[in-house]
Amino acid sequence: MARRRKRYATVLAATGLAAVLAAAATASPAAASLAGGSQHTAARPVVGTTTTTIASTVPANGDVNPYGVAVVPRSTGALRAGNILVSNFNNAANLQGTGTTIVQVSPRGAVSTFAQIDPAHLPGACPGGVGLTTALVALRSGWVIVGSLPTTDGTAATAQAGCLIVLDARGTVRETIAGQGINGPWDMTALDSGAAGADLFVTNVLNGTVAANGATVYEGTVLRISLAVSGNRPPRVVDSTVIGSGFGEHTDPAALVVGPTGVGLSGGTLYVADTVGNRITAIPNAPWRRGSAGTGRTVTSDGSLNSPLGLAVTPRGDILTVNAGDGNLVATRPSGRQVQTVQLDSSGDPPGAGALFGLALAPRGGVYFVDDATNTLNILR
Repeated sequence: MARRRKRYATVLAATGLAAVLAAAATASPAAASLAGGSQHTAARPVVGTTTTTIASTVPANGDVNPYGVAVVPRSTGALRAGNILVSNFNNAANLQGTGTTIVQVSPRGAVSTFAQIDPAHLPGACPGGVGLTTALVALRSGWVIVGSLPTTDGTAATAQAGCLIVLDARGTVRETIAGQGINGPWDMTALDSGAAGADLFVTNVLNGTVAANGATVYEGTVLRISLAVSGNRPPRVVDSTVIGSGFGEHTDPAALVVGPTGVGLSGGTLYVADTVGNRITAIPNAPWRRGSAGTGRTVTSDGSLNSPLGLAVTPRGDILTVNAGDGNLVATRPSGRQVQTVQLDSSGDPPGAGALFGLALAPRGGVYFVDDATNTLNILR
């Protein structure tokens, strides 16, 4: 199915959301070099280099452009532990910011529609409607939360603030979270405390971008939203704090919007893929800080980074990002040294342009990722 290929020729940045098991971390250097996809070979390779397609992510309604990826932590309702949730950003007409579906995929490739969200029947405010982004988490308490950055016609001119949409374990929308600093939620990770609640870390990319008409503005934010969980009642927002600010962002006719994307938490440090800055930054004390750290400390920049989108942190603290500019995954040590590059997508012109977004740890080893060029869920191991 044809889809709009997002081109990031003028963008330098990255994002991602994933972790890697020790099994992948112990792959041999020889395997990395023989696969032909690794440009760097570390003494201890961070990820494997073999990619396998699991399934198409296109549901019955034809939605395309898979963005968010999240692994279900435990079985409840329609959710099955170990399955993978994927959110779609485009509708069947390939208009960005109009996708309404989340599919559930088993590791063996069985696919079902977990939710098809009706913009006309939301239980609360969501300015602009529904266009599901990379911001997707599945909590141990059974709640699924997804970001919406909606448009009416697939263009940035009609993009609105959107919201976070909260679904129960059967795929029913139970509430929306709007305002409170949410303005174009683009990606998200969570510090999940189970029945005690969760902290969401959400990047926002619409602060001043539409009005700037393509010019870069430095108003992108990272928002921490603290939730209380109580039984079958939807989570309740107890606090909302801007912990990161000043990230570059701009609209783009092919990509809709470019701004801070992937986020990953390691200890108390939140790593952010600053796409416009073509770098990874670190916000210290992210779960506890009471104010903004600005864009944080630069961990690494340029090098093999090429407009990184999705971001994830492995159990050993290595940072994974996927490039919008060339379809590569880059592994970076916490020290900032880039140690491994693996090509995940080589289609398009330029190769891999705009094809990679969400990442997630495969519990039995490897990294799940979506490929927008083929509308598929894949695993790297």
